[in-house]
Amino acid sequence: MFAKISSVGLFGLNAFPVTAEISASQGVPSIDIVGLADQSVQESRMRIKAAIQNSKMKFGSLKCVINLSPASVKKSGSGYDLAILVAMLTVAGYIPGELDGKAFIGEVSLGGEICPVQGALAMAIEASSSGITELYLPFDNAREASVVKGLRIYGVKTIGELAAHLTGKKLLMPAEPAEITEEDYRFDFDFSEVKGQEAVKAAIEVAAAGFHNMLMIGPPGTGKSMIAKRIPTVLPRMSFDESIETTKIHSVAGMLSPASPLITTRPFRNVSHTASSVGLIGGGSVPKPGEISLAHNGVLFLDEFPEFDRRVLETLRQPLENGEITISRAAGAVTYPCNIMLVAAMNPCPCGNFGSPIKRCTCTVQQVAHYLGKISQPILDRIDIQTEVSAVSYDDLASKGRSESSAAMAERIAKAREVQEKRFKGTKIRSNSGITPDLLHEVCVLDDKAGQYLKLAFEKTGLSARAYDRVLKVARTCADLDGSEMIGKSHVARAISYRSLDRKYWGGAASLS
Repeated sequence: MFAKISSVGLFGLNAFPVTAEISASQGVPSIDIVGLADQSVQESRMRIKAAIQNSKMKFGSLKCVINLSPASVKKSGSGYDLAILVAMLTVAGYIPGELDGKAFIGEVSLGGEICPVQGALAMAIEASSSGITELYLPFDNAREASVVKGLRIYGVKTIGELAAHLTGKKLLMPAEPAEITEEDYRFDFDFSEVKGQEAVKAAIEVAAAGFHNMLMIGPPGTGKSMIAKRIPTVLPRMSFDESIETTKIHSVAGMLSPASPLITTRPFRNVSHTASSVGLIGGGSVPKPGEISLAHNGVLFLDEFPEFDRRVLETLRQPLENGEITISRAAGAVTYPCNIMLVAAMNPCPCGNFGSPIKRCTCTVQQVAHYLGKISQPILDRIDIQTEVSAVSYDDLASKGRSESSAAMAERIAKAREVQEKRFKGTKIRSNSGITPDLLHEVCVLDDKAGQYLKLAFEKTGLSARAYDRVLKVARTCADLDGSEMIGKSHVARAISYRSLDRKYWGGAASLS
């Protein structure tokens, strides 16, 4: 007896079609699994055997050999359980053999329940592209997979329920496609709740309009974390493609809830300074996404920036530059996207009062230098916008009026993004921060005064080549916010002012006159 059942495997974000082939003959009952199956797949034999018995089914005296094809690709995880079980029930006569166009994914419990798996969305997309028309997977994964168009999704709770459906005794209803409503885009907080800090909000507007990395420096209690948390409220809404990209990563990481099958608001990942490099960029024997990938298309917030291990921060250099991170392990290499807006916040010194006109700094010169020295120049070069967050005045705090709302800021930012969408149409670039070197001077056209000013700034401040490129990109965003096709002197001056703090705190040439 022979049967073939379709399934889908997953390694990182890479899903691939898998066929569970079974050859059964009379003999001493046994189950052998081949096809580069790791220990977690081999253990499915015990789970499936117990599940069949506890579902009041009899398998008989069959000797089974199961091959997971392609045999050249390593298989790991419990998601193959359901396909193997369906193959066994097919040769045992419980399920008819005509299962073309159907694929099965899921973990089987000892009691016969179908348990959820990670990465259902990525596997559903692969199933659809492989010609599968019906996908059977755990009930808790059904809404997540339902966002894939052209694929009928069946959420299954038990083996008995699946067998009843496939034999026509009691049909299951396909999952309804998940719908996105206006409620999915709402936030519980707003920039109108932030008192004062108008200069910081202006810097955030530029950063959000161009998706630029940003650093906030200021004493404790000035609202750096509060401000950072509200940045997603002014970012443009995610497109459907961006939502799918981000949801796939969270699905692989096992961080989706059945109630929220699609991520519709840009992620905000607030990472503790105790995070390891694996926690930040990803890793493991089978590489999982880290915080930088979980923040894809959104904000990665690193509070207490100098408190991070310097070696951990240095791992950000390559992904910040390339927008993706490749993790190589013995099992293989996985590439995760990480197109993020990095937002970092820090005190100017260990006590937090360095440079304060009100409070006295208790740190020694050496302590301040050591604290600031934890942030390397290559990391600073990758941060486009630096701004100081000063203490809020009493009048601002006591004011009963509300500041400008997120909606008002978002409207201006959206207009600037529309300009960028038209500019980069037909390319992979989504915002000014992603302008490639070959397009830089074509896109960032300076008028004469702006060009002269930038030359003076380059000579006086000793900008690196990377910093020069990033100044041009920020100036391009400032011009977009002003509705100007040409970059003027004021736009260049503003972009350079956003790089002044590395000279103030980390040393450098004299400021421009």
